[in-house]
Order: sequence, then C-alpha cells, then structure tokens
Amino acid sequence: MQVLYTASAQATGDGRDGHVRTTDGTVDLDLAIPKEMGGAGGAANPEQLFAAGYAACFHSALRLVARKAKADVSGSVVEAEVGIGPNGSGGFGLAVTLVVDLPAVERAAAEQLVETAHQVCPYSNATRGNIEVALTVRETAAA
Repeated sequence: MQVLYTASAQATGDGRDGHVRTTDGTVDLDLAIPKEMGGAGGAANPEQLFAAGYAACFHSALRLVARKAKADVSGSVVEAEVGIGPNGSGGFGLAVTLVVDLPAVERAAAEQLVETAHQVCPYSNATRGNIEVALTVRETAAA
C-alpha cells in the first residue's frame, strides 16, 4: 500500500484518564473514563474518538460510492455507535453500529449503497473480522 497521509497522536497521563494530542495540535483533548465504566466522565474517551472517525470515514466512502451510482445523497447522515465491554477472554472488545440516513434514496438502493461503502471504507476494512459491525439504514429512506 502506498501511504498518502499519516496521522500521529500522543497519549499522556493515565491513559483513559489522560490527554491526547495530535502532533500538529489540531486535536488536543483531555480524556476521562465514562461514568458507565466507573470513571468521572466529563471529558472525551477513546470510544467517542473512534466513533467520530468511523462516522466521518464511512460517510466519505458512502458519498464516493453514491457519486459513482449517481445517487442523491443530499441530507445524508452517518452515526457510529461504538460500544466497549468484556470480550470473555480477560480483555475488552468493541462493537460498532453504523446508522445511516439517506432520505432521498429508496430503501433497497440505500441498503446497497451502505453495503458497498462498507467494502470501500478504510475503517471497515481495518475492523473487518476483528469486531462486530452492524449496518443499519434508518427508516428515513425514500419510499
């Protein structure tokens, strides 16, 4: 693979109760363990960062495949839900649900676009076979 861009970030402090910063300074955030996991909450966490990245990346892939299919993706939205929990082997794992709104596309076509985007998206390709990823087309799809 020819690398076109490399992002670099550093984590300091106590990991999930620490700080992250990209080397260029565009991301600079305190982190906190969510209350649901016994922490104080009130700051970003790695799952939120992963969800934001996956949603943006998948939306970009979706728009790419939609352009090729000449589909109207105006008003489209991608929401990534990232869950974390014990994996049964002493560690933790992630589960992702991608919820896609394509209000101007008929449901069957929307489902096909989402599935095709899932084959194109770098996050989907990186996680395939490693974590559960569910794809959902919200009921706002055109009738």
